[in-house]
Amino acid sequence: MKRILIALLLGTVLSTGLALLLASWRLQVALEQPLVLEQERLLEVPAGAAPGRLLNTLEEQGVLDQALWLRLYWRFALDSPALHTGEYRLSPGLRATDLLSLWQRGEVVQYSLTLIEGWNFRQLRAALEAEPRLEQTLSGLDDAALMARLGLEGEHPEGRFFPDTYRFAPGMRDIDLLQLARERLDQVLEDEWAQRVEGLPYRTPYEALIMASLIEKETGVAYERAQIAGVFLRRLRLGMLLQTDPAVIYGMGERFQGKLTRADLRTPTPYNTYTNPGLPPTPIALVGREAIHAALNPADGDTLYFVARGDGSHVFSRTLDEHNRAVRAYQLKRRADYRSSPPPSVQEAAR
Repeated sequence: MKRILIALLLGTVLSTGLALLLASWRLQVALEQPLVLEQERLLEVPAGAAPGRLLNTLEEQGVLDQALWLRLYWRFALDSPALHTGEYRLSPGLRATDLLSLWQRGEVVQYSLTLIEGWNFRQLRAALEAEPRLEQTLSGLDDAALMARLGLEGEHPEGRFFPDTYRFAPGMRDIDLLQLARERLDQVLEDEWAQRVEGLPYRTPYEALIMASLIEKETGVAYERAQIAGVFLRRLRLGMLLQTDPAVIYGMGERFQGKLTRADLRTPTPYNTYTNPGLPPTPIALVGREAIHAALNPADGDTLYFVARGDGSHVFSRTLDEHNRAVRAYQLKRRADYRSSPPPSVQEAAR
């Protein structure tokens, strides 16, 4: 009897061992199988999707085999981690274990949206609305309601967002990307304000941001930004009008049809720096770090005027006579390809 019990026990152990070996082998085969893909494809994982259902769907589509073993592995070996919403890139040669690893890491496909220096807020909103992968939550809201949604009730939106390339996963809300751009601007402005030179006439970082927007729109030539900042600051200190055309154009809004006239320069608006002393009431564009840095670290000098050459650079002058000669040389004899700054930012910059 004792021998029979020992034999039965040994048989059970052997059977269990064989079963475990078989299960281990089948699991390994399931994990190491290459996905059946002829070309790269995107797998969309909606919010709340269950890994088991996705694996079954992929098995039904013939992309993989033995979904049951993969479901068991996900549940017991990986502690059932939550599945990140988004799109996952599946490429030929990918194995089932690689797929589960992508899910576990939440390695969703990232897209990007670039906000450009010199854009106004209308252009920024148009770029957001044109991005189909963003969840649109701001449509129908005017600018005031949008700013209130961001916790900035009563603030003007122009220039309050940082131009940069922002990466996002499909399904991200437009307001969340806008919030990132706002926080980025606040951080850059804070950093640059802390490193400003002494003796500047700005009472607040916001005034420096306004100045930076004028610099941003006046030139795209990096080495000239500090020079232009110097001109503007010297004019402010002397009580001279800034006379910057981009501010006038901004104040005209849709009335501007591509050419600034003498009548436009005499027409009062809050942004007409030919009729109003000091800075405009708000920024006039998105502002990059370089323009902010220039506004807070202007170049020394004694120039008070500048005029666009037509190739993107400017001629700087100390006196009105010098300036008028430069105007006659570069503004009154414009070439067909004249531009006041390099593309894509084309601005009127005559003084």
